[in-house]
Formats: sequence, C-alpha cells, structure tokens
Amino acid sequence: QVQLVESGGGLVQAGGSLRLSCAASGGTFGLFAMGWFRQAPGKDREFVAGITWRGSSSYGDSVKGRFTCSRDNAKNTVILQMNSLTPEDTAVYYCARSHLVSLTGDPGAFGSWGQGTQVTVSS
Repeated sequence: QVQLVESGGGLVQAGGSLRLSCAASGGTFGLFAMGWFRQAPGKDREFVAGITWRGSSSYGDSVKGRFTCSRDNAKNTVILQMNSLTPEDTAVYYCARSHLVSLTGDPGAFGSWGQGTQVTVSS
C-alpha cells in the first residue's frame, strides 16, 4: 500500500502562489495516474488536477490556466503549482493515487489518499 504525504500548504494572500508537494512511498508509483483533490467546509470533494505516469495532465475547470501539475517518477513526487490564488481556492488539498493508468476526475478511481494539507487564501 502506497503512503502519500502532502506538504506546502499555508496561508497566502489573494493573487499569490503556493507549491504543494506529494511524496509517495511504500508502493508502486510510476505506473498509475496521480491526482489532486480539494474539499472546502460543507462542500463535496472536488477534482483539481491529475497527471498520468507519462505526464499527460488534466485540470478542473475552476483552476485551468492557474494551476500546473507535474510529477517526477524517479523521485516519487507530484507537484501542484498554484498561481493567482483566490479565496475560493481555500480548502484542504489531498494527493491521491489512482487504481488506473489512465486519468479520471472520479474520486472513486483513487484508492490511496494523503492526509491533506490546508490552503487558506485571504482577501
């Protein structure tokens, strides 16, 4: 079973940037799609971004053009670069590993989850 640990969350002003990292250990990383999700209080978990092992990425509509997802298979890490942040981006951000090689935004396709990291954007 792979373990996922997120880091890089924090408090930032609107318009600022944050870089989230996800470190994977203890399981197979390189073959499977990886995803970032977020959950704000009182809201459903939302797909933010994901990337296949070959580096093909996909983004939720609300973050397109602002967020960039990348991965380093040799280092078992996934990065989420977040720019032009707004208060609506405030949430707990989770890294997850899919069951699948292909990428989907369905949380049900992801079997391993990190503990989450809080991102707070002040206005």
